[in-house]
This record gives sequence, C-alpha cells and structure tokens, in this order.
Amino acid sequence: MSGAPQPFPDERDGEPGIQAAEDRLRSAGVEPWSWSNAPGDRYAAHEHATTKLLICAQGSITFLIGEHGVPFELRAGAGMVLPAGTRHAAVVGPEGCTCLEGHRS
Repeated sequence: MSGAPQPFPDERDGEPGIQAAEDRLRSAGVEPWSWSNAPGDRYAAHEHATTKLLICAQGSITFLIGEHGVPFELRAGAGMVLPAGTRHAAVVGPEGCTCLEGHRS
C-alpha cells in the first residue's frame, strides 16, 4: 500500500523547534525520535513498512515521492504523514535539518 504524503494533522503547522515537534507527535499518538543531517545530505529511494509521521523541527528537507520523485518540501515547523509503502528519497536543505518522527503500524 502506498500513497501521497499528507500534511501533519494538527493546527500547529509552522511552529518550529524540537520541543514543539515532540509535543505534536506525542499528541498524534506516536513516540518521537530525532535525527539530523548536514546540508546537502541525501537519502536514496526506499520505503517503510509502517506509516511515518514526521516533523521538520529545524532547517529544511525535501522528500522526493514516488517513482517520478515529486518534491514535497518541509521547512521548520512543517510536518507530514507518509503512508506505509510509499517510495521516497530525500535531500537536506542548505542549512541542514533536524527532524522528529514516529511510526504507526
């Protein structure tokens, strides 16, 4: 199963910061964990068996969705829900990024 990413399902879009991202993910019922990357870092195309809830807390990252690599950019405070099985790659923005995510079965 796969699909297009959806905006994170809350009213706090655009609220940057690690604490805000943790609070938003916990409110959505997932336990957050964080990761960071340097400017220009890339992730090769892959998929996950679970649905990913992700918020960019600092910086920016662009996800390239599906076989055609449709861009879906997240800046600090923005988040998404990426359905299980959705193929995606990613490119980190010019300031690097710190993201928090959690997963649902």
